[in-house]
Amino acid sequence: MPIPRPIDVDVSGVPTPCYVVDLAALERNLRVLARVQKEAECRVLLALKGFALWHTFPLVGRYLSGIAASSVAEARLGREELGKEVHVYAPAYEDDSFDEILELSDHVVFNSFEQWRRYRGRIENRDIRAGLRINPEHSEVEVSLYDPCAPGSRLGVTIENFEPDELGGLSGLHFHTLCELGADALERTLAVVEEKFGAFLKRLQWVNFGGGHHITRPDYDVDLLIRLVREFRRRHGVEVILEPGEAIALDTGVLVTSVLDIVRGRPDVAILDTSATAHMPDVLEMPYRPTLVGAGAPGEKPHTYRLGGLTCLAGDVVGDYTFDAPLKIGQRLVFLDMAHYTMVKNTTFNGVRLPSIAIHDPATRRIEVVRRFGYADYKSRLG
Repeated sequence: MPIPRPIDVDVSGVPTPCYVVDLAALERNLRVLARVQKEAECRVLLALKGFALWHTFPLVGRYLSGIAASSVAEARLGREELGKEVHVYAPAYEDDSFDEILELSDHVVFNSFEQWRRYRGRIENRDIRAGLRINPEHSEVEVSLYDPCAPGSRLGVTIENFEPDELGGLSGLHFHTLCELGADALERTLAVVEEKFGAFLKRLQWVNFGGGHHITRPDYDVDLLIRLVREFRRRHGVEVILEPGEAIALDTGVLVTSVLDIVRGRPDVAILDTSATAHMPDVLEMPYRPTLVGAGAPGEKPHTYRLGGLTCLAGDVVGDYTFDAPLKIGQRLVFLDMAHYTMVKNTTFNGVRLPSIAIHDPATRRIEVVRRFGYADYKSRLG
């Protein structure tokens, strides 16, 4: 995996902890995605499950076709703040919120034929395109927690359980097999999808290739992606939709934190005013070791510290890092690539304050803190 790209932003004056998103880096990614849309003649959506900082939607809306949502809240945010296409998929829909989903959506994707039969009567007289999620049972993702095609997956209909006679009223299929992967993984996936489900595509109008495409990564083969989409469209006569989340926010933001204390040991531990489990949960769930500006891997530099979070969870540890000089209390540290799957997944575990959210405008070189969190945010979640 390539080393995350830094952002050209002076974060010395922001409160800590704080996520800072750079609009210049975000626009760099959006331009890549806009090229894919144009040259592949497809639609690219922002998947809000990966990045939902709505203060940036005026910029996002200049480049992308809409949003992909998985809940009423995400669909409403996309409709109200972006105002473009809203595509919704959920593993199951709830009766009491489904009508609101319909009011907000342009596309609604069902996870099973049973769900389709249950709700088709409420959707057929609306100007909404209905689809079905399929599971091609082709795994490309190494970490099972993030593999939609892992054995026993609840996501999508397998070919064994596919019901061709129930396709009436459905206009498209949706599959999602990737996570942080390249176009080569998509190419292998498409071969399996076409082998298993290709016979049904002539009855449909569109296919959604899902997310997990790392399109804006420096080593991603954008030309291959464009070719795959164009050839798929030509072979089957369908529209193609992509819905990346992480690729839109990749390398666009940082998490700025401060050292609160240093606990002596082997190694010494620096306690930060942020938290792995509460503020950057993928560090523990994926797991991975985020890049820290100016720090090295164990053994690379003379001073070693284990960076620990602010909660009482014993495993709230970011990782071991080395530095050229000893850390000091109050010193600021900057973690790279912290815009995606952080703000959308963080928690108030232990009552720890959520990081502030800031946006850097390259035109003015100013950072605006658009959200600060406090006690009311913790209390309001609990009653």
